[in-house]
Parts: sequence; structure tokens; C-alpha cells
Amino acid sequence: MAARGRAMSGDWERRLADLFAFARRRLEGEYEIDEFGFDRDLTANVLMPPLKPLYEKWFRVETIGLHHVPAEGGALLVANHSGTLPLDALMTAYGVHVDHPAHRHLRMLGADLVFRTPVLGALARKSGQTLACHPDAERLLRSGELVGVWPEGFKGIGKPFKDRYKLQRFGRGGFVSAALKAGVPIVPCAIVGAEEIYPKIGDIKPLARLFGFPYFPVTPTFPWLGPLGAVPLPSKWYIEFGEPIRTDGHGEHAADDPMLVFNLTDQVRETIQQTLYRLLTQRRNVFLG
Repeated sequence: MAARGRAMSGDWERRLADLFAFARRRLEGEYEIDEFGFDRDLTANVLMPPLKPLYEKWFRVETIGLHHVPAEGGALLVANHSGTLPLDALMTAYGVHVDHPAHRHLRMLGADLVFRTPVLGALARKSGQTLACHPDAERLLRSGELVGVWPEGFKGIGKPFKDRYKLQRFGRGGFVSAALKAGVPIVPCAIVGAEEIYPKIGDIKPLARLFGFPYFPVTPTFPWLGPLGAVPLPSKWYIEFGEPIRTDGHGEHAADDPMLVFNLTDQVRETIQQTLYRLLTQRRNVFLG
């Protein structure tokens, strides 16, 4: 017990020292913000830590195949999207940063709604997110960043609970074109557990139009329980990173070949779908794993 107490005391002392060091850097201006607005220091010390209890205690996330995520250089991580609110993206970014040996930051591509929302838009920029458009994606990939994309978009996170784990359309393959132009690998990523955090059983379309949302979800707990209904259910999560798909051997103008783009998009989508099915067959219980 005494040893445990000393360990906890040492942990708090370290955290306090880190906090003071962070405050000093902010006051003295010893931090950098890149051209996209990404503040690494703020993200690592302020924005990431609150996600720890969600990741470790609430969802008890297990990552599989992290060795498939390159330790350096540009790469495009492509994942399925679900859960009514995009917590799956946050948990994936946290897992890559904390559990990967290289502690990489995942530069996520987000919808314009994210950046139009007050406060949320600014925080998204600070945490390294940027608009899901070809020029920004290519610039990040060419500069050696690890970029994350959820190509199902709102169709994925807003789908009814009865359609859980059935991948929606991946659009026109814009993410594949960006990877081909930058010559970086594509890492398929399958997330199981996020579908159950807010089971969407209905959609109040008039309210969605009123607030400018793509949907206004109805779940077994929301809006019936008010703010309490916004607490996600504690499902058990698995995030599996698949073997990278290389894009650097297709030639200089590969991104202009619509058939190649279609085939690679379909390959990535099918890889994620089959991984989801396999993980689901191995799962015995939604909440216990």
C-alpha cells in the first residue's frame, strides 16, 4: 500500500510539473502552430488528456495491428464511421497517439459543418483537423503526416441502428486519388463498438432542418432523459489496423485513371467490411467484449 501511495504521489508530481512547464511555454510563446492551425503542444497537454478515461475506462478500447501504421512518413488511414456522434474518430486519434510507439498525431479530415460550428471549429483546427478536400489532404500527405479519413461521412454516423456495421458508400474515391498523388500507403481501419454507444432508432427531421444538422437523432435515452441521455453507452471497443495498401507503384498519372481509383476504393471498403464481420463473430457481448 505504501509503495502504491508513493507511486500515485509521484504521478501527481509529474503531472503538476508538466502543467507548469506547459503554462510557461504558453506564456513565453515557446510553441508552434502550423499552416493548418495545428497546435501540437496544446493538443498533447490539454485536448488529449480528457479522452483518457473514455478510452481506457468507459469504452475499454483495444487496438489491434498498430504495427501496420507507419512510424514515419505520409500515410492515409481509412476507417468506418458510426455512433451518431463521431467519437470513433476521437478514440482512433487518441489510440494512435498514445498506443503507437511513435506517438503519431492523426490529422483528421472533417466535414465543413465541424468548422462552421462555433468553438468546435476552432478546437478542431487546434487539434490538427482540417477540411476534407483534396488540396489539404494532398499537402498533409506530401509533408509526411498521418491523415485520417472516414469516407462514409454523415451517412455512416447517422445510419439507423438496424443498419449497424453495414458500410455505406465511400463516395467517389477522393481519398484514394489523394493517396495516389502523394504515393503514400492506405491503412484500412475497422472499428467495432461505436455503433452501440447511441443506438439511433429515429430522426426528427424538422428539428434537424431548424438547427442545420444532417439529422436529429432519437435513441432509447435521448431526448427522453435530457442531458443524461447524451451519455454514451459503455460498449466494448476494438480498433483493428489492417495491412497497408501501397499506392506508389501505379505510375505518375495513376490518380487520373477512374478504373484504378474505383478498384482501390472498393478494395479498401471490402477489407474494412470483412474485418468488421470477423471482429463481430469473435465478440461475445456488446458490453463485455
